[in-house]
Amino acid sequence: MKLIVNKKKINIEKIDGFFNRFKLLKFKLEKLENGYLLTNRKWLSTYLYCQKVDVILTDKDNTILYLYPKLKSEAIIYYKRKAYNTYILPLNTVNYLEKGKILRIEK
Repeated sequence: MKLIVNKKKINIEKIDGFFNRFKLLKFKLEKLENGYLLTNRKWLSTYLYCQKVDVILTDKDNTILYLYPKLKSEAIIYYKRKAYNTYILPLNTVNYLEKGKILRIEK
């Protein structure tokens, strides 16, 4: 699956299961090149992430509800009732997106 942002395609990997979500970016020092999709996820903790990330929360139709640029390590995005998908993306990805728009996903 690929996310299209500003004519750039970002590979998106879907992450399922507690253990896979838990170890997602913990202690990883290399720069994030791909994005991750956490489905049915209404909150996020970046505890022990070693880098800044951009985060997008969308509803089931991939309409952008919340944008979090340059989210630091040990940040918490508290429970958002209408959110369904959480995208964790490389830095400066959300600069080209707006709240209320639909994400362009290519399969």
